[in-house]
Amino acid sequence: MAKPSRGILSRKLAPVLKKYSVFALKIWRHYLYGTKSVIYTDHKSLQHIFSQKELNMRQRRWIELFSDYDCEIRYHPGKANVVADALSRKERVKPKRVRAMNMTLQSSIKDRILAAQKEAIDESAGLQKGLDEMIEQISDGTLYYLDRIWVPLKGDVRTLIIDEAHKSNYSVHPRDDNMYYDLRDRYWWPGMKKDIAEYVSKCLTCLKVKTEHQRPYGLLQQPEIPVWKWEGIAMDFVTKLPRTSSGHDTIWVIMDRLTKSAHFLPMREDYKMDRLARLYLNEMVARHGVPISIISDRDSRFTSRFWQSMQEASGTRLDLSTAYHPQTDGQSERTIQTLEDMLRACILDFEGSWDVHIPLVEFSYNNSYHSSVRCAPFEAL
Repeated sequence: MAKPSRGILSRKLAPVLKKYSVFALKIWRHYLYGTKSVIYTDHKSLQHIFSQKELNMRQRRWIELFSDYDCEIRYHPGKANVVADALSRKERVKPKRVRAMNMTLQSSIKDRILAAQKEAIDESAGLQKGLDEMIEQISDGTLYYLDRIWVPLKGDVRTLIIDEAHKSNYSVHPRDDNMYYDLRDRYWWPGMKKDIAEYVSKCLTCLKVKTEHQRPYGLLQQPEIPVWKWEGIAMDFVTKLPRTSSGHDTIWVIMDRLTKSAHFLPMREDYKMDRLARLYLNEMVARHGVPISIISDRDSRFTSRFWQSMQEASGTRLDLSTAYHPQTDGQSERTIQTLEDMLRACILDFEGSWDVHIPLVEFSYNNSYHSSVRCAPFEAL
């Protein structure tokens, strides 16, 4: 259970990770970017990592992670955490600053799983043969299978978990492979991948909006792979969408070719190039800096003298796709197909204008497993 308002994060760790884990930085990155923060740890030697001359491979990865944050590491002995450590103490009676938002995340799924585990054990008078050696119980009574929560067949909790991961506003109908990789890090039950694939294959919304894709014919000439996030990007437009009350009828899709993360910018098809340039500077350059290369199709807006002169002045190389060969810009084209499927699913399930759902669709896309990078784009970033 994570409670952002208190900065508390709880997670079961393997024995090795108990000594070396820095996963809290990744979890709370959206709160920590651009702010001064203090890290308290009972790993005493970690506070000297910035001044060490020789680092192993794990420590080098840490240094690369720490470089994205303005943070200070302080030692806090574990024996001092008798009642409450520095991360979970009560707030001051009179806070020094006004809090703009208070958010608490709560879920009944964990309680439902715990009740189902007890019911399954009581009915079968113990665990199945072969599972008793692999399953262990933690302090709150939950049973884990190799660091993943064991989900029994009782109580229909498997269907509840799959529903939450597929139909909620924060998931927006991912494909079965993406959904399996998202869930397998936290839950486990026999035949989990098969159950998820069967569930997705019977989803009426997915059957209405998703199309089958086959492998492209012939060899595909791959562009050069970027070496850093948001150095090489691909972009394209989704046009002729229903006009919303805000006047939007087009989506500008801009994606990072390395991490596969993407931004979906609602706009109007008749925007002039100077307005597109301002949108590009405000949404992309301000967040990620100036890219080294841009891959796009031969849209008239991308081939205009204004756009080419602007990118040349900023030091960005423009690579236009070959005529009648959309494979050159295949990454943005595939992202657009996924975006269109997700938007159709949102309209069918949640109704309303498509531009209202764009923020959640972008979050869901970037937070779902991507087969190219074998993790979620947020995690790759």
